[in-house]
Amino acid sequence: MAIPQHTIDQILDRTDIVDLIGQRVKLKKTGRTYSGCCPFHQEKSPSFHVYRDKQYFHCFGCQANGNAIRFLMDIDGRNFVDVMKDLSSQTGIELPKDNQDSTKLKYKREAAKPQPVAKKIEPNTQNAAANLQQNSNAPSPIAMDHDPFAEFQMQEDAFYGNDPFAAFDQATAPFEDIPQDGNLYDLLENITLYYEQQLPHSQTAQQYFKQRGLSAETIAYWRLGYAPEDWQHLEKAFPQDIEGLKLLGLIRTSDSGRGFDLLRDRVIFPIRDSKGRVVGFGGRALNDEIKPKYINSPDSDVFHKNRLLYGLYEGRKQKAQDWLMVEGYMDVIALQQYGIYGAVATLGTASNTEHLDILFKHNQRITIAFDGDAAGQKAARRTLEIALPLLNDGRELKFFVLPNDHDPDSLIRREGLESFQRMLQAAPLLSEFIFAYLTQNHNSTSPEGKSQVMGELKQLTELLPKHGSYRYLLQQYFREKLGYSRKWQPQVNNDASLSFSTKIDAEEYVIAILMNHPYLYIHFEPLSALISQDQLLFKILNIFNVIFDDLPDDTELSQYYVLGACAAYHHELQHILQNANVSDYTSSPEQADKLAADLSTKLQYEFLTKKMKSKKFSSIAEMKNLKLRISEIAKKRALTLIDE
Repeated sequence: MAIPQHTIDQILDRTDIVDLIGQRVKLKKTGRTYSGCCPFHQEKSPSFHVYRDKQYFHCFGCQANGNAIRFLMDIDGRNFVDVMKDLSSQTGIELPKDNQDSTKLKYKREAAKPQPVAKKIEPNTQNAAANLQQNSNAPSPIAMDHDPFAEFQMQEDAFYGNDPFAAFDQATAPFEDIPQDGNLYDLLENITLYYEQQLPHSQTAQQYFKQRGLSAETIAYWRLGYAPEDWQHLEKAFPQDIEGLKLLGLIRTSDSGRGFDLLRDRVIFPIRDSKGRVVGFGGRALNDEIKPKYINSPDSDVFHKNRLLYGLYEGRKQKAQDWLMVEGYMDVIALQQYGIYGAVATLGTASNTEHLDILFKHNQRITIAFDGDAAGQKAARRTLEIALPLLNDGRELKFFVLPNDHDPDSLIRREGLESFQRMLQAAPLLSEFIFAYLTQNHNSTSPEGKSQVMGELKQLTELLPKHGSYRYLLQQYFREKLGYSRKWQPQVNNDASLSFSTKIDAEEYVIAILMNHPYLYIHFEPLSALISQDQLLFKILNIFNVIFDDLPDDTELSQYYVLGACAAYHHELQHILQNANVSDYTSSPEQADKLAADLSTKLQYEFLTKKMKSKKFSSIAEMKNLKLRISEIAKKRALTLIDE
């Protein structure tokens, strides 16, 4: 059974890991975590911790760790599907049925009537393609275990040749050879071929692409095509596949009961899913008087516009590292032609959490382009509100505001590629964008204006993850930008994770960071399980574990609160604070959060590899879990280096 990732995420979101594990393990609340004796190895002192906010468990003795699914698999020795069925019934979230997807892909094909041999079929007068699947001259349906681009790299003459129906010059095959069951993916592939082959017969469609500056190679790469004006062109081209066309929503039924094609006299943009299969189409009217300008395939069993991004598959094939969300199909295509890979667009809908989550899984840092007009600002505000709850685990969002009356394509044409790339790289971070966005409508030099800005900021920061450090860093950034306390000084060290003074060690440098930025404790929390209990950092982290949930929202008050809680170690802290330079952590909220996460990951890796080399394991299971943990952190560090 294939279970979509979004279904797995929904089930985990609705599962309280503390309640679930508490049914098997006696847990006691200790500060921000719940602890107990590990069920996976024998121990007397509790080293098994469960984190409700992270929906995660970790044993610091045997290194067993994971989410609720992993816990049930390991504790009961069950497989993934069995556990998911159990959690599905508990949370009320339905799993996909076995064979459900394959059944939905099928439809009943109609019998074809014998046709005389036609040497040449004229458009809109006879059946254009009785059965593309049986056409030995036409390209066969795409093989999903191959690269679709390799299968369909058409030459320029395929678009500008003289006879678009050459592929259909054949005698109709006997009825007995025609399969009675069709497959929606095969049908979509054949419709794509059909639309591609109509393009040379529309001068208007060709002129549209030419005006947009698209080369023949680009047209072929994106498999662009044209839907004829005829109201029943698909029925004529695919007479045996009427049921499939209806399932895809490509033909509709009028009030009089007559069928008509959804897409007519439009240039066609095939839409691929993550596997490269065509799942739907976008159609753009060639006459700007026609409304709506764009029409997309309706949702079907294979097409879900809220879970798809145009250009994502192509960007992945081109190994894109940076992802830019733009407004439309042509923006994506134009940027790709200029050599800027990784541009994607929603399918006629506003961006939503699923779209952003898809991109965040490819890179922790994404950029969203907006128009500079009022509509663009409104869209930016809406995107802010849906994006802020997703900004955890080091995720970073940037906003690229386009000049009025420009899209990415026209901006590149005006400014040139190099200038455009500089503008894109200089797109403001989320903290800078929010500050500019909130202060443009208020006088930030007056007390009243500052109060209004801070009030609106509070509304936005409440949308951020409750247990993340970014919301508090953002509030501190605003207070200092508005002059409530010292100014932020952007003194960025390119290797901030190694910028601690030679007079103090790495553990003491972490302490200095925590004293200055208490909310960064979230990143350094895992270190408490990896260091000796007689070290000062271990003692400081234990204090943070107890007091963290009670820290004041105000940054300066939280610093005093922490210093008071750690008063027993004031002599050691005085030495550390005098010799540590943490100015790198005051450049911006994003920079501070990222530096803390990177430093914590680096130190975790060093401590774990040191333990591995010591070969002091209580069991084989501990050694395996330790290796797995080191591998996970190594991958995380590698992704961080790629992002940089």
